[in-house]
Amino acid sequence: MKNVALISLSCLLLSSCSGVQSVLDTAGKDASVLAHLFWVLLVGAIVLWLLMNGLFFYVTRIEPRELSRRAAEALVIGGGIVFPFILLAGLIAYALSIMPDQRAAGDGVVVRVTGEQWWWRVEYDLGDGSAPIVSANEIRLPVDHRTEIKLGANKVIHSFWVPALAGKMDMFPGRETRMAVEPEKTGIFRGQCAEFCGESHALMAFQTVVLEQDEFEQWLERERQDAVQPTEAVPRQGEQLFVSEGCGACHTIRGTEAQGNLGPDLTHVGSRKSLGAGILPPTAEAFSNWTRHTGAIKPGVKMPSFAHLSDRQIEALGQYLEALK
Repeated sequence: MKNVALISLSCLLLSSCSGVQSVLDTAGKDASVLAHLFWVLLVGAIVLWLLMNGLFFYVTRIEPRELSRRAAEALVIGGGIVFPFILLAGLIAYALSIMPDQRAAGDGVVVRVTGEQWWWRVEYDLGDGSAPIVSANEIRLPVDHRTEIKLGANKVIHSFWVPALAGKMDMFPGRETRMAVEPEKTGIFRGQCAEFCGESHALMAFQTVVLEQDEFEQWLERERQDAVQPTEAVPRQGEQLFVSEGCGACHTIRGTEAQGNLGPDLTHVGSRKSLGAGILPPTAEAFSNWTRHTGAIKPGVKMPSFAHLSDRQIEALGQYLEALK
């Protein structure tokens, strides 16, 4: 009965090793290397633990007898110093040997990510002299290509982490840090700020969408375009509200008069996989709920809540934002 309980507990624990935010369910070259390093270090720790405790158990339980001074010193020095030193030195040498590959540069588009409070500003530098393509709270990458990511932060320290693709990297105000990722599988993988950064730290996630190369290039081309103007009556009313309520002072919607840069770029916000830095679905209802209850949904956020608007106005604004594909 006890064995059955242990097996059930083990299966329950192992079930948490999979998913879109797991360091052991890898989808990138760098994450695979780190996962392999984890298992190597774990085996080394188990070997060391078994040796030390096995030696202690042997001399105290299996063969308890008085040892000569020379035998005791040999046991302490050999088992307690020499072997652990050799084992740990080997593990450190192996861990250091993988660092050059982790620092390899990218081979295409450069993505610049800035940690804000509490969202992610994302810019794609195509390297052709054109202006960067600006987005927010979502990163798209080509599969089987190494992409350099330049990281920065405003006001407080953040930490960029997509466990399924690579290790984490801290983001500092006034300083640029760099990393590169090489996805090996297509799909959607969750990222998270891994450094406590304030009230809504736990609500600062993002989606990383890995695409085939041709799909990625098509997405970049669509993302470069201005926002599509709404044709239906209700979204058009929402657009008018967006202008009259002064939302353009903080947000940019390319192709309109909205040119603010304090908040996320909303040009194609309706085509993203989530809203509010990974916490809401990109539906008209969610946009309306976010607009009316911003501070309640994400404590400490700088965007004001538009509770003074009527239900009909809030609905129109939500439909307009959802239509920004």
